[in-house]
Amino acid sequence: MDLNSIWFVLVAVLFIGFFILEGFDYGVGMLLPWLGRDDQERRVVINTIGPFWDGNEVWVLTAGGAIFAAFPEWYATLFSGFYLALFLMLCALIVRAVAFEYRSKVADPRWRTTWDWVIFFGSAVPALLWGVALGNLLRGVPIDADKQFVGNFFDLLNPYALLVGLTTLSMFLLHGALFLNLKTTDELRERSLKLAQRIGPVATVLILAFIVATYSATDTFSRLGVNPGIIPVSALLTLLGAGWFVHTKQTGWAFIMTCLTIGLSVITIFMALFPRVMISSLDPNWSLTIYNASSSPYTLKIMSFVALIFVPIVLGYQAWTYWVFRQRVSTKSKLTY
Repeated sequence: MDLNSIWFVLVAVLFIGFFILEGFDYGVGMLLPWLGRDDQERRVVINTIGPFWDGNEVWVLTAGGAIFAAFPEWYATLFSGFYLALFLMLCALIVRAVAFEYRSKVADPRWRTTWDWVIFFGSAVPALLWGVALGNLLRGVPIDADKQFVGNFFDLLNPYALLVGLTTLSMFLLHGALFLNLKTTDELRERSLKLAQRIGPVATVLILAFIVATYSATDTFSRLGVNPGIIPVSALLTLLGAGWFVHTKQTGWAFIMTCLTIGLSVITIFMALFPRVMISSLDPNWSLTIYNASSSPYTLKIMSFVALIFVPIVLGYQAWTYWVFRQRVSTKSKLTY
């Protein structure tokens, strides 16, 4: 495996980590107005992700930096073509971060309710748009011979991409409900389990539709054949496993299953892309690949040494953070948000 392929795999791993960790983060944010019945309960909900939400976003920042350094042509075409969608996502993430910090500054219930809904929309918009972005990467977008995106924002809102967006939205809701069940107590814990039981069937139908649509609306089948279909089918099976564990109230195992579902789904997308990074819907020969969009071999080599040093440090620190804040949060806990 050459350095180009290695860095493609590393970018895929970063996105897998991001969607698994930020997935429950977005899910908790979307469930906030519905799960918490009063301000005290909503503070508990927010405090379950309080120590983690900003660290989880580091994964996508690192992925963006890796794309910029390893595949600059991919970065340029992606950010210019998806500019408006990424701008909307960035605005949502900014107001979401502000909401976390500001909601408890004033005791007025209207003030806090307003910021709670800001957290909801700041979580729902990225949860939907990330799926739309992945769907367009896999389906293809209008890219010309000069590697320039020649479409517009509405080209991105095609039925397949919107289906993928709804799939990520539902998966993150289920993922977040299970996380809340593992991190809360008493009534909040019971309510989150009931929400997971309601969201699970919807997520299952959507991910099944995602698999079928991917094999019919893209060139995935012609590129991967039948055998690699084990991975997307496994994504569906792990989601069904999550439903079974939710039914038997083994939410720890259910959470592991949703982690696997998200990870396997992202792997499916990157496997179908390889060695391409952006598919041209105008002419397959104009697609960006890990070779025509990459940096020089020397740059990739230097980046590899840097990654070998710093990635384990970052992983170790984040693992330590999750271990330190592993306890459940209740109304009796010290609430900071």
